[in-house]
Amino acid sequence: MTECGLGICICNLKFYEKIGKAVSSRVDFVDNVRTLSDTKQNFYNHHARPINSIYRRIVEEVMVEMHLLSVNVNFQYDPIYGLGVVTAFDRFMAGYQPERDKVSIFNGLCLAVEDNPQKYRDDAMVLNSLAQRLSLEQLVSWNSALVSLEESERLYETLKSIAFAANFKYSRLFAIGLYALFEAIDRSIVIEGERREKAISEIGRSLHLPVEKMQKDLEIYQSNLEKMEQAKQVLEDVLKTDRQKRQERLLAKQDAQTDSRESSSREAEN
Repeated sequence: MTECGLGICICNLKFYEKIGKAVSSRVDFVDNVRTLSDTKQNFYNHHARPINSIYRRIVEEVMVEMHLLSVNVNFQYDPIYGLGVVTAFDRFMAGYQPERDKVSIFNGLCLAVEDNPQKYRDDAMVLNSLAQRLSLEQLVSWNSALVSLEESERLYETLKSIAFAANFKYSRLFAIGLYALFEAIDRSIVIEGERREKAISEIGRSLHLPVEKMQKDLEIYQSNLEKMEQAKQVLEDVLKTDRQKRQERLLAKQDAQTDSRESSSREAEN
């Protein structure tokens, strides 16, 4: 399978639609499960405008992951996951035009899985603000360092509930939320490979998360951010060239019209 965007292969969305329908009979998913087709329909009910080509796959991929998580009985929303959704969306959709459509697209993604988009935004803002006042040592040693730290109670309770959950449902979007916390504390953490891997390993073990999978997911995330930037640059170059060619054709047409008028004027004078 091909790794796309966040790491999910969405080359055949019909395959995921079949999964969404099939899981309704499995005991580990909720009753009356919403299918991927339902989620897609909900999304387009809230965002009816077309989505630009290079961004469409990203939107569909985030939608697939949010859908599959939302119908899994072991999944429970938490603020770090919310931060991951907001961060992934904002990073991959940076530069999207028209800018005003980004709000509608994001809201549509959350509403499509019957959730509140403002909750995601609010939680992301609170965690980002808190992380900027933390050190990496405080975050990875959350069980002792955050207990009495002012305004950190919600983050502490979130991490505690994850660490002691019997069936915590790990996801790439949750991993991106942790990545965003590291980045808010000190961007060099995510830039320096060894430091990043050590931080992921330490907090992963303390939360009983699949460390190797998380490392791989975040490597793919970083790689695809770089690829997305390259794709946007290529698109911008193509659009710039196209604008220049249109301008040249317009000038050539205007010159031809000017020459034609001058020629007609000379003929009339003769």
